[in-house]
Amino acid sequence: MSGILSFPRAVAAATIVASQLASCALAHADDKPGRTTGTPPKPAQNLSSAHAEIDTEHIFGFSMGSDIGKPGEIEVEFENVGAFGKRSGSYAAWANLNQVKYTVSDNFRIAPGFSLGGQHISGVPGLADHRDLAFSGVALELRYKLVDRAVAPFGLTLHAQPGWSRIDDATGLHIAQYGAEFAALFDRELVKDRLFAAFNVWYGTGGTREIVTNLWRHDSEMQLQAAISYAVQPDLLFGLGVRYARAYDGGALDRFLGDAVFAGPTFSYSISKEVGISGTWQMQVAGKALGDNRSLNLEQFERHQALLRINLHF
Repeated sequence: MSGILSFPRAVAAATIVASQLASCALAHADDKPGRTTGTPPKPAQNLSSAHAEIDTEHIFGFSMGSDIGKPGEIEVEFENVGAFGKRSGSYAAWANLNQVKYTVSDNFRIAPGFSLGGQHISGVPGLADHRDLAFSGVALELRYKLVDRAVAPFGLTLHAQPGWSRIDDATGLHIAQYGAEFAALFDRELVKDRLFAAFNVWYGTGGTREIVTNLWRHDSEMQLQAAISYAVQPDLLFGLGVRYARAYDGGALDRFLGDAVFAGPTFSYSISKEVGISGTWQMQVAGKALGDNRSLNLEQFERHQALLRINLHF
């Protein structure tokens, strides 16, 4: 509880976004008293250009929108995440996830992928000096669109991604890791064709065996994310993202280790109908590690985290 109380503004902001989405859903239900439970919604007609043209999945930086593409659509994605800066020494880590996404139906998408990782670590207390680039693992992403924003006040997509890793992205150590991440992805069009908002709840868990020691450890993490994005043009959007992250020892959020708040600008640009690029650079603006009174949490997290994503549509 101490971690939450140290960041009341971050949690309050996340709560406000969640309550706003919930109130919209209730209002939508009240406006349609004649609709009985279990009756499927009618297909959307004459959708706005925002619904027709702007895919919200990648316009929020680290946060995700609810769109999953059209049935039969194939997409190749190259996602690159960088983490930079510890308390002292030189630290940089790069994680790359390459996926082929196939939208099976209006509501379901599957995306197998493989990952690469690299680290450049020198003089960081608690971490061995390391410099390497290697194949790090595989993953399978599954997404199910539970609420379509085209016919409801907001969109909601459920995300699950099991995976296996042979390299620790943060340290570069050889490991055998089995884990998964789960998320609820909300988004909403606040101003027609212009302003969009997203709210995500993420939970990740995994078991890791260190090859050198043959010892197992379990850890988990939870994040609340909120973002807004404004369309300067239909193919160019800028925004702001905020994330509140909590790290735990144990696979089920067992023992709290520390938390951090990240914030930074986002962008998304559609170079053409087939090619898009998006990203963000976020800085840790608040944080605390358990047992450490110094500002920021540079034990479980870094000073800066950045993302650059390239998407090819077929």
